[in-house]
Amino acid sequence: MSSTPAARSEVVARAATLARLHTEPGMLVLPTVWDAWSARTAVDAGFTALTIGSHPLADSRGQDDHEGMTLDDALEGIARVCASVDVPVSADVESGYGTPAAELVERVLDAGAVGINVEDTVHHENRVRSVQEHADYIGQLRTAADVAGVELVINARTDAYLHSDEFADPLSEAVTRLQACVEAGARSVYPVRVPDLSSVRTLVDAVSVPVNITANPRTGAPSGSMEELRDAGVRRISYGPLLQAELTRSMSELIQPWAPSGA
Repeated sequence: MSSTPAARSEVVARAATLARLHTEPGMLVLPTVWDAWSARTAVDAGFTALTIGSHPLADSRGQDDHEGMTLDDALEGIARVCASVDVPVSADVESGYGTPAAELVERVLDAGAVGINVEDTVHHENRVRSVQEHADYIGQLRTAADVAGVELVINARTDAYLHSDEFADPLSEAVTRLQACVEAGARSVYPVRVPDLSSVRTLVDAVSVPVNITANPRTGAPSGSMEELRDAGVRRISYGPLLQAELTRSMSELIQPWAPSGA
């Protein structure tokens, strides 16, 4: 079902805002949320844009990450979050759920999201896309968004470090993949599990768009603290499943003393 003109005009405006935030100096922190409560809490804390993670969204639904949700499942959750706040929201759509680019863009926009994370691991096929295959898909998404007249922020993710057994030099592989995605139309790039600050600097220097690093809001990233990442030129931060994990631990500690004896 397509958006009404009024709804689409709001999507266009939010997309333009998110795109502008990616061009401003400094570090853009997008808290990773999974439902209306977490989204509203982040906005109330002062954040002007959010991202939805597939992992915490799946957990909140009692499903598994890595395509344990269908696209319909994910879009239902995405739509609820987007409708609950008045700030731009980006959404993790894994590798696209096997959906043609034009259809995926249309359905994401109908759900109210104005950015997408798209990774190169195709979980339902147990494989990693080639450099060109992933760049081609990113390019198709860019074209579809342009045809729709929406400045969709495509955050192209590579899992090169997660598949280090397949690549002799994961850093070089990540650089190649991210550069191809930028050329195809990505507005930011997302190398997952970068091990150290030196590698972060190499990745930042290799591309012209913001590099997204996953950080724990309490402890930072394995590659550095928030200050170190900022100094290294990182311009976008998200939390992945780590905010939800921190809240899970805090909730458990809070309520455990009230549990029945012996629990």
